[in-house]
Amino acid sequence: MEKPHPITQALKFVVLAFAVAVVLVPFWSVIATSLADQETINAAGGGMVMWPGGISLDAYQAVLSGGVVTRAVVISVTITVVGTLLSLAATAGLAYWLSRPRAWGAKPVLMLVLGAVLFSPGLIPSYLVVKEFHLLDSYWSLVLPVLVNAFNVIVMRAFFQELPKELFESAAIDGVGAGTVLLRIVLPLSKAVLAVIGLFYAVAYWNAFFNALLYIQSSEKWPMALVLRTYVVNQTTIGGDQVSSGEALPPQLPLQMAILVIAIVPILLVYPFLQRHFAKGVMIGAVKG
Repeated sequence: MEKPHPITQALKFVVLAFAVAVVLVPFWSVIATSLADQETINAAGGGMVMWPGGISLDAYQAVLSGGVVTRAVVISVTITVVGTLLSLAATAGLAYWLSRPRAWGAKPVLMLVLGAVLFSPGLIPSYLVVKEFHLLDSYWSLVLPVLVNAFNVIVMRAFFQELPKELFESAAIDGVGAGTVLLRIVLPLSKAVLAVIGLFYAVAYWNAFFNALLYIQSSEKWPMALVLRTYVVNQTTIGGDQVSSGEALPPQLPLQMAILVIAIVPILLVYPFLQRHFAKGVMIGAVKG
C-alpha cells in the first residue's frame, strides 16, 4: 500500500483528536463537577466546572450513604447480573437448537424469531401481558419481558453454524447428548460471541428505564436508570429524605453529577475485561470462509 501523504495523516489526526475531545471533555466536566466543593461551584456561577479548585467527596458520600441511590445501585447490579446470566442461557440454548440441522421444529421457530426482529408487539399488548402474569411492581417485569433478544439469537446461531461439523459428528459417534455437547464443546469455543452478547444484554439491563417507568410502581424498587432520570434529567431536587447522611447536603449540581458518574462507571469497568473478545465478536457473520 502507498504511504499516506503527510497532510492526509495530519488531517486524520486532527479529526480523531477532535472526536476524542468531544467525548472526553464533557465526561471530564461531569467528573470535575461531582468533585467540586461549594466555593468552586459558586465561582462558576452555579454551573459546570472544568477543574475542581477544591476536591470534595461530599457528593459521593451523600448519595452512597444508604439512601435511594445506594438502594438503586444494588437493585440495578442484581437485575443486570441475574438478567444477563438468564438471557445468555436462554439465548445460547435457543440459538444452539436453531443452528442444528434437522432439529425438530427449528424452522417454524426460526420464522418466529425472524418475525420478532421485524415486528414489535407494541406497548399496550406488552403491558397487558405483564399485568396478566401479575408481574407489575416486580423485579421480574424488568427481566422476563426482555429475556431473549431475537437479533442476539440470530447472531449467536450464525456463530454456532460456523463451528467445525467434525466436532458434532465425533460427539454423535461417542453417544454424547445435545446438552453435553452444548456445555462441554460449543460454549467453551464461543467465548467471543458470549462476551459480546453478554455485554449487549448487560448494557440493556443497566440502562433500561422505560420498562421500570411502566412496570415499577414503588419508588423503593427503582433501578439506577430511573433514579438517574428523576434526579438528573428531570432536575428533581435531592432532599434529606433521599439520602441517609446526617450532615448538610452538598449543592444540587455535584449531587446530580455524582449520580451520573455512578450510573456510567460500572459499564466502563466491565468493558476492559471483554475488550479482547469484542473485536472478534463484532465480526461474526461479516466474513465468509
